[in-house]
Amino acid sequence: MDLPIPLTVLTGYLGSGKTTLLKALLTRPEMAGTAVIVNEFGEVGLDDALIETAEGDAVLLPSGCVCCAVRGDLVRALLGLHEDVMRGAIPDLRRVVLETTGLADPAPISQTLIEDRDLFRIYRLDGIVATVDAQHGLDQLDTTYETARQIAVADRIVLTKSDLVEAHAVDRVAARVRALNPGAPMRTAVKGAIDASQLLDLHAYEIRGEADADRWLAAERYAAHDATCSSEDCDHPHHNHGHRHLHGIRSFCLTFDAPLEAAKLELAIELLRAAHGGSLLRVKGLLNVVEHEQPFVIHGVQHVFYPVETLERWPSDDRRTRIVFITRDLEEAAVRAHFAPLMNAAGAA
Repeated sequence: MDLPIPLTVLTGYLGSGKTTLLKALLTRPEMAGTAVIVNEFGEVGLDDALIETAEGDAVLLPSGCVCCAVRGDLVRALLGLHEDVMRGAIPDLRRVVLETTGLADPAPISQTLIEDRDLFRIYRLDGIVATVDAQHGLDQLDTTYETARQIAVADRIVLTKSDLVEAHAVDRVAARVRALNPGAPMRTAVKGAIDASQLLDLHAYEIRGEADADRWLAAERYAAHDATCSSEDCDHPHHNHGHRHLHGIRSFCLTFDAPLEAAKLELAIELLRAAHGGSLLRVKGLLNVVEHEQPFVIHGVQHVFYPVETLERWPSDDRRTRIVFITRDLEEAAVRAHFAPLMNAAGAA
C-alpha cells in the first residue's frame, strides 16, 4: 500500500445524484482497492451488492472495494481504516471516496486532512467532487446556501439528471455553476455513467511539477469568466445584477505584475486570514517573491493553509503573482483594498 492514500470527497445537495454516481462507479474494475466511507449503509443502498462482512463497520464488495459506515468522528474512522489494512482485516487500499451528507459543508473535511498530523501522513486530499441536479439545481441554488457552498469549493462539478430537462435548462444551471466556481471543470453524468478518470486522481491540492502549475491554479478561467460575464446569474462587482442567487459567494483572481516583498506578503495574508478566515472558502496562489527566482505556492481553506511550497521553476514566461479567491460575504474590492497598502509598489491588476 502506497502512502499517502488519495482521498476524494463526494458532495452534493440532497437528491443530487451522489448515491447513483457512487453505485455506478463501484461496478467499474478500475475502482478495485477503493474504500468508500458513508454515513450509513442504508443511504448508499448497496445492500444487494454485499457479499462478505468483515470486522466492525466494513463490508467487502464484489468489485474489490471496501465500504465503511462512519457513525462517529471522521479522524477515528480514517485511522481505523488504515489500522484494519495493516493487520490484514481488509485488503490494501488504492484510494478512499468519502460521501458526505446532502447538507454537509466539505470545508471542515479539507481542514481536518490538512491539520491532523496523523491523517496528513496517511492520506492526501485528491479533490472535492460536487454533484449538481440539472432538474432542480436552480431552485436549490435559489433557496439553499449549502448547494452554493458545495459548488464553490469543488474541484470538479458533475451535472446529473440532464436527460430529464431541456438543453436550455441545463445551460442555465451550468451558467450559475460557472458564476460560483469558474475554475472547476464541469462534466455530465446520466444515471451515474461517467468515466472514473474524470473524478479521481485530480491532484487538486498539490502541484505535480512545474508543468502542472497553471492547470492547478486555473487563473485564466477566472479572467475569462470576468471578461464574458453578462447574464443575470453573473457574480461580479462590475455588474449591477448583485448576488441574489449566489448567497454572497464570489470568485476572482488578483494579479500583481511586479515581484512582492516576502515580509509584506506574509503579513497581508496573515491579516486577511485573521480578519476574514471564515469568509475565505478557498485561496490558491502562485507567487513571485523579491530575490527568489523560484515561484512560491500557497493554498488555503478558510483560515487553514497548507505549508508554503516552492517550485523548481516557473511553468511559463508569465511570472506575475496570481492569487485566486473564492469568498463568501467578502467583496473583491475589500480584498484588493486589504492588499493595496502593503503591495502598492507591485502593480496589482
